[in-house]
Amino acid sequence: MSKPNLLVLSPPDHYALRNLEAIKDAANIFVSNEEAAAKQFAPTADIILYSGMTGKAVNFPDVFAAGGQVKWIHSLSAGVEKLLFPAFAESAVPLTNARGVFKRSLAEFVVLGMLYFTKRVRRLVDNQRASKWDNFSTEFINNKVMGIVGYGEIGRECALLAKPLGVKIYAARRNPGRSANDPLLNKIFPADKMHEMLHEIDFLVAAAPLTPETHHVISDAAFQAMKPTAIVMNVGRGPVIDEAALIRALQTKQIAGAALDVFEVEPLAAESPLWTMENVLISPHCTDRTVNPDWLDLSMQCFVENFWRFTKGQPLENVVDKKAGY
Repeated sequence: MSKPNLLVLSPPDHYALRNLEAIKDAANIFVSNEEAAAKQFAPTADIILYSGMTGKAVNFPDVFAAGGQVKWIHSLSAGVEKLLFPAFAESAVPLTNARGVFKRSLAEFVVLGMLYFTKRVRRLVDNQRASKWDNFSTEFINNKVMGIVGYGEIGRECALLAKPLGVKIYAARRNPGRSANDPLLNKIFPADKMHEMLHEIDFLVAAAPLTPETHHVISDAAFQAMKPTAIVMNVGRGPVIDEAALIRALQTKQIAGAALDVFEVEPLAAESPLWTMENVLISPHCTDRTVNPDWLDLSMQCFVENFWRFTKGQPLENVVDKKAGY
């Protein structure tokens, strides 16, 4: 195979591009986040690497339309809903993504969320600041039930970390048969039976991709189905949870609390009630931004591994089902 032409949609000086050093002799690489320059190179591009998380956004549909011979597109992000415009979704060009790359750090945030509320960490910090000896009770997480909406790479990693702590694991997914023999699961529910699961759980983990079917899948009816002691945690996509409904549920004590890494609109507006709620823990979508190893290095390494598979004619990993949206 001759050297493929690789178009990288990214600022040319971004540090994550150091990972391309490993393939510099195996590809003709052109890097830009200037739309005119990208469109000029696109007709000869065999591969497009879309960063989407660095620098200014490039109009991807226009770049794709200019690419006459593209054979593969890779997204450095796990979420791909912004890339799946009709012409690309209906094309035969495969899309791969960073599915699973950030799962460990996101699952660790879920464990933090469980401990934050059961051990009443906010009260501990407030008392320490006030030099106040306030002797109060806390809870075990042993024997509590975690319900996971979206039992993919992230959801299963949450289960993997929670299970040794004695947490029972329930999950709802579109294809429950795929998890029928999973040793981590105590119960598996089809997506249309999600509310049956919600009645029984203590912690809800939203880890679903964003699709038309999952948009606002957790809304008023879902919160009404939950225990008033339930904690909601979102480490997937912001709009999977109806944020207005979540705020109502928190304000009326329909649920006990929330630990949130993602939001419907980011950055979260300064006037959002979520900022000042004592029963909310906010991460500004940075839970997956790890160091040692760096989060973008991890994502770039995922691309590089797939690049070698591409050059060897091997099946690509992390192929997105463009019709399903993940």
